[in-house]
Amino acid sequence: MKTASAWNVTGRALGLYTVLAYGFLFAPILASFVFSLNAARFPTLPLAGFSTQWYAAVWADTAVWQAFGNSARIALTTGVLATLFGFGAAYTDYRYNFIGKSAYLAIALLPPTVPVIILGLAMLSFLSRIALSGQVVSVIIAHVVLATPFAMAVIRLRLSQMDTALEAAAWNLGASPWQSLRHVVLPFVWPALVSALFLTMAVSFDEYAIAWFVSGLNETVPVRILSILQGSVSPEINAIGSIVFTTSICLVVLAQVIYLRSAPAKTQDTN
Repeated sequence: MKTASAWNVTGRALGLYTVLAYGFLFAPILASFVFSLNAARFPTLPLAGFSTQWYAAVWADTAVWQAFGNSARIALTTGVLATLFGFGAAYTDYRYNFIGKSAYLAIALLPPTVPVIILGLAMLSFLSRIALSGQVVSVIIAHVVLATPFAMAVIRLRLSQMDTALEAAAWNLGASPWQSLRHVVLPFVWPALVSALFLTMAVSFDEYAIAWFVSGLNETVPVRILSILQGSVSPEINAIGSIVFTTSICLVVLAQVIYLRSAPAKTQDTN
């Protein structure tokens, strides 16, 4: 009885801790949503009234639209390239054993562990040397470097659930390595590929520190937000932030849902 009671107390304490932790993380975001609909220019409680004027101001701001266009193009291109490179890196790890494999994995997964300021400065220095700094392609290159390890991690997890005998069976039946990759491996990992695509798009869409260093005049949305804040505190920031957060969280949720829906397929393959 005492043990069960202790477990109940522990469970409630952990539940309360989880609620408080999530509340601490999401309270500023919720406040941004609320104040984006506030009629007053400054965030005050109680609210001065309900208004969508700040969203209308964002809608009419051509600079913001241009930034959203840049972010969308960069995120989509980054997602596609990072997913391709991530699949290549993950499949190499899955299929082959070679000397220095641990070092290969460590280097492949290194970029997200580097502080973004250091990574941004390094990218600026490198891209300047090859005359690519200050262009949209500069941001794409930098974001691909940052996002590829995320794609690799998702795809590696899916590949680890694959029976290694499936490819060998395809080879025994006369399939070439490319045919087995196309007809056996890719159908198995496609949920992870789509999930990695959405996840890396979200990483790119949200990132601002590296983009601030290498984008030049081609502002992304986070860089545009920083530019607005450097000039003055505008209520448009809350509206833009709400749109960016909604977009990013939708991409992450889609990535998670698609990946989790692949679980029944894995069970069927196993059986």
